[in-house]
Amino acid sequence: MHNMFGDFLKRLTQPDPVPLVDEDARLALTALLVRVARSDDDYAAAEVSLIENITATRYNLPAPDARALRSRAEALEREAPDTVRFTRAIKDAVAYEERVAVIEALWKVALADGTRSDEENALLRLVASLLGVADTDSAMARQRVARTD
Repeated sequence: MHNMFGDFLKRLTQPDPVPLVDEDARLALTALLVRVARSDDDYAAAEVSLIENITATRYNLPAPDARALRSRAEALEREAPDTVRFTRAIKDAVAYEERVAVIEALWKVALADGTRSDEENALLRLVASLLGVADTDSAMARQRVARTD
């Protein structure tokens, strides 16, 4: 059966991916947020609404569009390869500034439920390193997020 995202994932994971157009980058990065939120086996309502808030804010989307994006991203995440391959594909196809902005958004998700679990910390370190985001940039992103609480 041909899945909805087969071509997209193939394009994303081919050896020399073409830089993603905004909309595709948006979808891939949102799927990564979903992957992080699901990583502790507790995909809480707070995380769902946070992902929608992040995409709405980050991409200037009205709520229904943010919801639609999140739901497409959830479907993509289910079909996406393992986190390492998936993240590497995104790294190759998405500009650095955009990846740093996403790490910042990921910290927002991780800190959303008021606790930083070891799993989330570990996953964020992993994702930052896979996305090629420097530790210092990730730490600064975390501090920016922590300050807004």
